[in-house]
Amino acid sequence: MKEIRFSLLVKYILLAVIAVLCVKYFGTILKAIGNIWHVAFPLVLGAVIAYVLNILMKKIEHIYFPNSGNKMIRKTRRTAGILLSFLVIFGIVSILILIIVPQLVQAITVVINAIPEFYSKTVAYFQANSGQYSSIGKLISSLQVDLDSVTKKLTSSLSKMLTGILNSTFSIAGAFTSGVMNLIIAIIFAVYILASKEKLSAQADKVIRAFLKKKTSERIYYVLRVANDTFSSFIVGQCVEAVILGCLCTAGMFLLHFPYAAMVGAFISATALIPVVGAYLGAAFGAFMILTVNPMQALFFLIFIVVLQQVEGNIIYPRVVGSSIGLPGLWVLAAVIIGGGLGGVVGMLLGVPVAATLYKLAGDQVHKRLHSPQID
Repeated sequence: MKEIRFSLLVKYILLAVIAVLCVKYFGTILKAIGNIWHVAFPLVLGAVIAYVLNILMKKIEHIYFPNSGNKMIRKTRRTAGILLSFLVIFGIVSILILIIVPQLVQAITVVINAIPEFYSKTVAYFQANSGQYSSIGKLISSLQVDLDSVTKKLTSSLSKMLTGILNSTFSIAGAFTSGVMNLIIAIIFAVYILASKEKLSAQADKVIRAFLKKKTSERIYYVLRVANDTFSSFIVGQCVEAVILGCLCTAGMFLLHFPYAAMVGAFISATALIPVVGAYLGAAFGAFMILTVNPMQALFFLIFIVVLQQVEGNIIYPRVVGSSIGLPGLWVLAAVIIGGGLGGVVGMLLGVPVAATLYKLAGDQVHKRLHSPQID
């Protein structure tokens, strides 16, 4: 008994010393963690890519001659699954870029060309009706003088801006090169994980069983199973929901003769991957695009999006995503807000499945405690 108490005392003392050292050297520890994260980021990104692609790869492997006994087919099943998974993702991204970018450039060009003409017509109108709009005419005239002075200042400082841009070119090129290299390393690492996922899983299982007690390892496996089911269901459901919403938006815009139907539908489909708020971001973008052509149609488009959002929020999302992750709408909204505040767009994407996992684990614990025999 005394030995047990002494060992517990030693553990508490060590924990207290570690806590004091962490507080004292918090800045150094935080910097070290940042350096480790910077180095490990490509590997973490590769693991995330592998996890997402594994969902698609398993589907492809089930389709790729599942009942064939041919040795060549069985040997190439994994390679074909990995290759086709990358090709599918690359094809989707390429189609989105080809649809969105050209029309986006066209819309921006229209806006840039329309601004000077709109300003000139406005100035001419108020100057021609200066008797009715005397105060506004004076304001426009003063703004015109200010705009002329601003233009001169901008022209004089253009050389300085170009010098600054040239000086920052090397840093931008370095950051771009670093990002590309990180992506390449992440993809290579993801391929290795997908190619040997069964071996890696078996090795991780040996490590867990070797260093942890059976009860602890069972709890870890239970949490991992719940998290895996929740995340995979969320990813599949969110992608299906985004495709459905994009198709409905595109079809509705074509029927109502809205401009940029394909581009806006594709953009809304892409932003719909962000739960709750993604479609509104796409709607704002679509309204701006249509505004460059016809302001009244932009208003009708917003009404159309509101109706579509009601259909999506009350019918599509609960059936496709909500039921798959088992998280009520209130907690979905809370998870998106908290996740976005903590981690931006990435936080929004991860907030819902993380909250669903915690919700499921907490619900199981509550159910277990309520139905377990109480000891007085």
